Amino acid sequence: MTKTSVKLAALIGSVTLALTACVPGSSNGSSSASGSGASATATTTTQAAASSLPAAPAGLEDYYGQQPEWEKCGNLECANVEVPLDYKNPAGERISIAVNRLKATDTAQGSIIINPGGPGASGVDLVASGSAMFSETLKKNFNVVGFDPRGISRSEAVECLTDAERDEAATDNTEPESTTAYMDFVEDSVKGYTAKCAEKSSKILGFVDTASSARDLDILRDALGDSKLNYLGYSYGTKLGATYAGLFQENTGKLVLDGAMDPSLNESEITIGQAKGFENAITAYLEDCLSDAASCPFEGSVDDAREQLISVIDSVIEQPIPTNMDREVSVTQFVNGFITPFYEDSLWPLLSLALTDIINDDNGDNILALADASAGREDNGTYNGNQEDAFNAVNCLDYPRGATRAQMSAEYDELVEASPVLGRFLAFGGFMCNNWPVEATNTPAPASADNAAPIVIIGTTGDPATPYEWSKSLNEQLKTSVLVTYEGEGHTAYGRSNSCITDAVDTYFVEGTVPQDGLTC
Repeated sequence: MTKTSVKLAALIGSVTLALTACVPGSSNGSSSASGSGASATATTTTQAAASSLPAAPAGLEDYYGQQPEWEKCGNLECANVEVPLDYKNPAGERISIAVNRLKATDTAQGSIIINPGGPGASGVDLVASGSAMFSETLKKNFNVVGFDPRGISRSEAVECLTDAERDEAATDNTEPESTTAYMDFVEDSVKGYTAKCAEKSSKILGFVDTASSARDLDILRDALGDSKLNYLGYSYGTKLGATYAGLFQENTGKLVLDGAMDPSLNESEITIGQAKGFENAITAYLEDCLSDAASCPFEGSVDDAREQLISVIDSVIEQPIPTNMDREVSVTQFVNGFITPFYEDSLWPLLSLALTDIINDDNGDNILALADASAGREDNGTYNGNQEDAFNAVNCLDYPRGATRAQMSAEYDELVEASPVLGRFLAFGGFMCNNWPVEATNTPAPASADNAAPIVIIGTTGDPATPYEWSKSLNEQLKTSVLVTYEGEGHTAYGRSNSCITDAVDTYFVEGTVPQDGLTC
C-alpha cells in the first residue's frame, strides 16, 4: 500500500460502487412522491384474499388481503403496505412499506413492480421522477409500481449519520504514514460509524436482509391484486428478484433482471469484479476521449492517459481542488464524481469537461456537481435518501463477516493490480461488516428457482458495476431463464440503450413472448 492510498471504501462517505441503475434524478426525493402521511395507509382486511390470488403463507394471513388506501401524490398514487418487522415473529411489530404507482393509460394487465438497485435506492423516487425510463407501451398496459424496500428512504429507514457528518466524512483527506496505521485509522472510523448506526437504528438493523425484502414483495404483490409477480429489477434488484423467484416459485410471473448480480459471489469476489469492470470502462472512456483531441484533457496513448489520470488523483490527495463555492473537492468526492459517468456513457463528455477544468484551471465545480448528484446532496447541504447507510445495512446481513487483516491486505494488492486507477479506493471494506452491530443472516449461494416461470436476464457487455460475466452466471444458475445481451457501455440496459432491448422487454411483458436465449442487441 502506498502513502497516497487515502480514504478507502470501508469508510462511510467514501467510494461506493452502488449497484444501482443510472437514472437521472432518481435520488431526488419529493413530498409528492412520498407514501407517508396519515391518510396514505393500508388497511388489513379480515376477509380472505380473492380466490384468484395464491393463499397466504402460514402465519402471515393477517398481512395478505390488504386493501391499500391510495391517495393522489402529484401525477401518481401513493400508499403504504404493512409487513412484519420479523418474519420469524409475524405476530410482533409491523412496519410500513412506502409504495407509489403510475396507473396504466389503458386497461391494465396488472402491475409491474420496479426496483432500481443499490441496495438502498428508492423505487418510489424512480417511478416519481424517472418515468421516462419506461416505454409508452409498458405504461399503457401496466401500472408501474415503485416501492422503498425495508430500511430504505420512506420505509423505516436505517439512519447512521447526520447530513453534517456525511459532509465531514466525504471531505476528509487523512493520510496515515503506513499500511498498519491506515488500517487502524479505517477500523477506528468504521467503529465510530457503526456505533452511530446501532444508536439510531437498532430496531431495524437486524431485519433489512434481502430475503425479508423478497417476502415483502409477495405481500405487496397480493395487495396490488396480482396473482403473479411482474417485476423489473435493476442491478442489486436482480438479486432481490432472483431471491423472490427462489422463495415463491409458483408466484413468479414475468421477471426481468437487468444488470445481473451473481448471488453465489462473496463480498471480496464482488469487489474484485467491480474493480476489473471499472478499469475496463476507464479504458473504453480513454480510447473514446483520445479520439477527439480537441475535447480530451489527456494526450498520447491510452496507457499515457491512464498515468496522467492517476497523477490527477494523486494531486487531489496532496491538495483538495478549489471551487467557486465555499467548498473544496476531496479525493473521496473526486473519485465518487469521477465514477458516476461510467454508469451512463452519455455523460462521458461531461466527465471530460470536468477533468479539463481541473487540469487547466484548477476548478472542481463540475466534478463536485457529479459527486453531489451521486450522493443525493442538495445545494443547501441536505441529502436525499439514505443509500449509503442502507447499502451497508443490507450487505452486512447478506454477507458474513470474517475477513482478517491479512486477507484484506492481500486483497488490496489484488485490487490495485485489477484497477490501477481505482483499486486502492476499494480496499478494506471488510472492516465494515466485521464491526456491524448485528450478525449476518444470509450467506452467498447460487440462485435456484427450477419451477419458476421464464425469467429474462439482461447483461451489458461494458457494464462496470455488474460485469457481464455475472449475468452469464445467473443465467446458468436459473434453469428457466434466457440471456439477452446489450453490446454497449454503461450500467444496465432497459430505458437507456436501444429499441432492440426495449422491444424485447415490452413484448415479453405485454404479449408474454420470451426473447430468444442469446439475443444480442
